Amino acid sequence: MMPTETRGRKETSDRLARRALFSFILTFIASRAVVFLIMSGRVPNMFLFLHGTHVHHLNYGIFLLAAVAGYVVLARPAGRKLEAAALVYGVGMALTFDEFGMWLHLGGSYWQRASVDAVAIVAALIGLAAYARSLKSLESRHLWAFCALVVALACFTAVMFWAGGRIGHVVGPKLEELESSSSP
Repeated sequence: MMPTETRGRKETSDRLARRALFSFILTFIASRAVVFLIMSGRVPNMFLFLHGTHVHHLNYGIFLLAAVAGYVVLARPAGRKLEAAALVYGVGMALTFDEFGMWLHLGGSYWQRASVDAVAIVAALIGLAAYARSLKSLESRHLWAFCALVVALACFTAVMFWAGGRIGHVVGPKLEELESSSSP
């Protein structure tokens, strides 16, 4: 972990990962809520269309990720600028992985379960980076706690797959009907 100074405290990779995780989760929740509100007709259609083609928000995420990567590599920011880059990174990751199912299958419904699964896995990985201590400082009790966390995440992922499939059969058709009824 390469620390950088920020107002008298060291900015480490785990602190930056916490900022990225915060913006990742907040952006995912906000994007799902906005899409649902637009599709249900509760707010006006704010989707961007270019020549009749809907520009999905995963594209905004890809552009944000490319911009953040370029900025971090070329400008090598520190302090508040690096914190802001971590926040924007989380936003870009959320916008991109929110529509993971669509880019994995090259189309289909916005409400694909693969997207939510991908978001959960990415959030878990960012969370591990944010809250796991460096491997050098792990004692045996920490290693066991880390292993327990990995097992718990694996169990959580299995439960999400199982429950998500069951919930998807109930809620999925209603969401797809909502999506098809809101298409221009």
